[in-house]
Amino acid sequence: MSNKRGRMLIVSGPTASGKSTLWRRLVLHEQVTFSVSATTRQMRRGEVDGRDYQFLAKDKFEQLVADGAFLEYAEVHGCYYGTLRENVESAIDAGLDIVLEIDVEGARQLRECDLPQVSLFVNPPSLEVLAQRLRDRGTETEEQMARRLSVVEREMACANQYDHVVVNNDLEQMIAEVGDILEIQIP
Repeated sequence: MSNKRGRMLIVSGPTASGKSTLWRRLVLHEQVTFSVSATTRQMRRGEVDGRDYQFLAKDKFEQLVADGAFLEYAEVHGCYYGTLRENVESAIDAGLDIVLEIDVEGARQLRECDLPQVSLFVNPPSLEVLAQRLRDRGTETEEQMARRLSVVEREMACANQYDHVVVNNDLEQMIAEVGDILEIQIP
């Protein structure tokens, strides 16, 4: 067990901002791990229980909520999603930083807990750049993009609630900036 206590690394940002790319790079560092969320939704093809999500029955999830086992949870489209306190505390006690990629509401709940933490909000350089990134993905209709962009503006309005806001204009520059903030060398 390490003498250093870890911390939660709360990462939020709008779709196509680069937050997923950031956490995938962060976990390459030996002292950083990733929080696997619990959910009641059905497992999709290719997903692995415990790697992609902890898949739980709805009654089990609700019992864990009643027991206070979650740091945060939400119901989205009829399915529950949440972060189990035990998983996060185990990593922190082992001296690891644990990344939680989470929406602004979940981040708000996490910031209220008593665990050591650093919160990061990843912004795109502009809404125009973000819209172009969504178009380049080619996975959404213009109508879906318009809906996402309306959510993006609400999310970006919450950026000032985070400890640090980074702009992903250049991926490597953003990763270096986050490394400086966290005082780690990100591979």
